[in-house]
Amino acid sequence: MRFFKSLIVALLVFFAANLFGGRAQAQQVPGPHPAYLHALSDLRLARAYLDQLGPNGRVDDREARAIEQIDAAIGEIKRASIDDGKDLRDHQPIDAHLARTDRFHNAERLLGKAHNDLSRAEDVPSSRGLRDRALDHIDRAWHNTQEALNSALQ
Repeated sequence: MRFFKSLIVALLVFFAANLFGGRAQAQQVPGPHPAYLHALSDLRLARAYLDQLGPNGRVDDREARAIEQIDAAIGEIKRASIDDGKDLRDHQPIDAHLARTDRFHNAERLLGKAHNDLSRAEDVPSSRGLRDRALDHIDRAWHNTQEALNSALQ
């Protein structure tokens, strides 16, 4: 009987040490990939600025290519197992009265923020290729948005 009591106490101490030791370690690590999550939010909002052009707006080829690149960047981030579970339409509201060129400027700004977030993200060797491909897609989306802006200004 004494043996079983000692065994139970030893097991309780072992489990308690692992349980509380794991919590202390987990609390030292900040949230799950915050740079990637910020980039996802910025990409969704940039996409909305390009996709929702107002009642008379039409998405042209340049904007469509930018949207495709944004979707590809989001896909790469999600393939890196970093998914916040939010839908593409889950973003801040877009001002319906915003001029088309202002939408392009906002999209460019957000794409730049997403690029900076991913550039500064923690370097996880297993996700490095996915991150680099996402950065490439973001850069292409930025260039497509710049072309659309230049076209709109002419």
